[in-house]
Amino acid sequence: MEPRRHAAAIVAVLALLLAAPAMGQGALTTRQAEALAAYDRALGDFKSILAERRRQIEAKQPLPNLPGQALYLARVAVISSYKDLTDAMPSRIGRPNKFEIPPAYFDADIEPLVDEYGKLFDVMEAPPASAQNSPTPCKDVVDLAVAIARTKGLAPEHAETAGRISLGLFFAETNGKQNVRNARSNTYMGSFQTGPSEDRNGSRKWEKIKGDVAAIDPGLSARDDREEARARGTDQRFNHWTNVRNGLMNAHADIFREIPGIVKTLPDPIDQMKLFELIQIVPTPTRSALKSGDLLNYRVSSPTIMKHLRNNSIFAFGQADRARSSASYREILAAMWLFNRKFERAMAKYAEIRPR
Repeated sequence: MEPRRHAAAIVAVLALLLAAPAMGQGALTTRQAEALAAYDRALGDFKSILAERRRQIEAKQPLPNLPGQALYLARVAVISSYKDLTDAMPSRIGRPNKFEIPPAYFDADIEPLVDEYGKLFDVMEAPPASAQNSPTPCKDVVDLAVAIARTKGLAPEHAETAGRISLGLFFAETNGKQNVRNARSNTYMGSFQTGPSEDRNGSRKWEKIKGDVAAIDPGLSARDDREEARARGTDQRFNHWTNVRNGLMNAHADIFREIPGIVKTLPDPIDQMKLFELIQIVPTPTRSALKSGDLLNYRVSSPTIMKHLRNNSIFAFGQADRARSSASYREILAAMWLFNRKFERAMAKYAEIRPR
C-alpha cells in the first residue's frame, strides 16, 4: 500500500475507534436529555451566584438578607440534579472526590466550585468584632462535655465518649469555627449555633448543676466563673465557652445519661455523633426513638420531620431521595453521609486533645 493511502487508512480506523463509544451509546433518551439539561442549568446557576457573591464582597457592597441561602440552595440543586443525571445515566458516575460525597451525587471536576463556596461562607459568617474567642476552642468543648456528663453520673469512659461526641457537634454545626454567625439564619449563632431562647434555657440549666461541677472539677468551675464575668452584659452566644456550655445544657446534657446504651447499639463513634446531631435537628422524634427500645428500626413519617431532615442535607438530593415519605433511624443515619468528613475531622482533633 502506498504511504499516503496507508496513512489515510490509519486515520480512518482511528476515527472509527473514537466514534465507537458514542455510536454504541446511541442517542439520549428523553429522560437522559432532560436530566443532562437540568444539571447544566443547575451548574450554571451555581457558578453565577458564586460569582455574584464574590463580586459583592470584593466591592464591599451590602449583601442581601440571609446571603448564604441562595448559595446553599444552588449547591443543593447541583448535587440533586447530578444524582438525577447519574440515575438516568450511570456511566456519568465518576471518580471519588475530596469531600467524600458519594460519586453518584457529585462530579469531582467541580471541587473548586465547592471550595469557593466554603470561602464565601467563611467571609459571610465571620465572627463579630466583639466576639470573645478561646485559645483552646476544641479542648473547651471536650472539657465541658466531660464535666457535664460526670454530673449526670457517667463513668469516666462514658464521660469521655460524651466529650468526643460533643466535639463532633461543634464540627457539624460550624466546621470547628468558634463564635461564627449564620449566613442562612438570623436566629442561630455562635459556636453551637443556638437561638436566644435556647441559649437562655441552657444557661438556666447550667446554674442548677454548677455546684456539682465545682465539686467534680474546681479548675473548670473557676474557668467558668471567669468566662461568665467576661461575657456579662453581652450576647453569651458570642463567648465561645458560654455558648458551648449553654448549647450542651439546652439540648444534649440529659441525653448523656443514655450514652452507655447508645454505645451498645451504635458502636461506631461516627454513628454516635450522628445521633446526637439528630438531637439538634429533630429532637422530639430522636428522643422518642431512644425511648422506643428499637432505635434503629424506629420510623418517622411526619412531613414536617422529613422537611427538617431535608433542610439539613438528609434525603435532600435527587428525586428518589426527596420522594421518601418516611425513614427508619437506620436509614437516616446512613443518609447523613455529608456529615462524615466533619466527624472524621472531629475524631482526629479529639485524638490530639486526649491522646491515649
